[in-house]
Amino acid sequence: MGTRIADFVEQYNVQASAPCRVDMGGTLDIGTFYYPLQHAGPCTFNLALNMRTRVELLPYRAGWIKVSSRGFANAAYSLDQAPFDHALGLMFAVAAHFNAAGLHIKIDSASPPRSALGGSSVAAVALVGALARSRALAGGEDLNRDQIVRRAHRIEETVAGVPCGMQDQLGAAYGGANTWYWDIVADGMAVRRETVSRAITPEDFKAHFLVAYCGIPHASKDINGTWVRHFLAGQERHQWCRVAQCVRRFSAAINAGRWGEAAEAMNQETAIRRTMTPEVLDAMGGELVDAARARGGGARFTGAGGGGCLWAVGDAEVMQRLRSDWRAILAQRSEATLLDVGPDADGLLISTRPRRGHGD
Repeated sequence: MGTRIADFVEQYNVQASAPCRVDMGGTLDIGTFYYPLQHAGPCTFNLALNMRTRVELLPYRAGWIKVSSRGFANAAYSLDQAPFDHALGLMFAVAAHFNAAGLHIKIDSASPPRSALGGSSVAAVALVGALARSRALAGGEDLNRDQIVRRAHRIEETVAGVPCGMQDQLGAAYGGANTWYWDIVADGMAVRRETVSRAITPEDFKAHFLVAYCGIPHASKDINGTWVRHFLAGQERHQWCRVAQCVRRFSAAINAGRWGEAAEAMNQETAIRRTMTPEVLDAMGGELVDAARARGGGARFTGAGGGGCLWAVGDAEVMQRLRSDWRAILAQRSEATLLDVGPDADGLLISTRPRRGHGD
């Protein structure tokens, strides 16, 4: 089937893209947490951003796979020797799953590398979608959005060798603003999606949200690993129940446009996380959070923190003043900046078209 995918890509340009996200309540989407915490209603919230990761499939040397991505050195290996512990190992693992030799996988992410916006998971969703669509058009099996999410998540978890959540893949595939409930039913785990009924327009986003990149990459595995180890040891489990409560309060407030209440719930969740792992925010992140609280807004790191991005929410007047405060703080570090982003309602998009000289 790999040869057939490569043959199809020889004739057709295949591209896929998916949005990154800001989030709240992450870690509760890991089975280690949501199985024993069913009584607490484990849930997470994410909002897709119009900052997309794009994947393009190009023809390459037979039997080999090449991956190129901004922020990483290009890498090419024969498919049967591609290392999954490489910086781009997740992409090699996805290609191996589809036996997709003879391809150059070109990744272009609009988000900063290791910005804690879900970038690697987003790229995996886009790549699974692109390869599945190519396989289908070459005469094989396609995958729907839910199947793409689960396939991308499972490959990432097995390659990482540690428990991984699924909210990043869901946000990438479905877009929009959603609360995800991690329910256990008779035949296993069931993800329940509750879409924010109040549409978050670009105007709403500009008035009520901020997203900042702190200028340094995040190291989520270290912090997530700490949370998992402590949880397994029986520590701080009541705190995770409180995190779920904060997410539910936040989601209800966003639905109703009660931005001040949303800010309060966000600040409570951030405070809980800082109690458990102070290193979740560096010095600049702490300044940004403190500035938001002082203005009456809410702020939180994205993903597992430890660098990368922060986001904020609040009333329009609060956010207008906070924008100036955050700009002044971010100016202390050369790579740090406010990101020019808005909401994304589309999720995963896949396109195929004949290459020049084919089918014209």
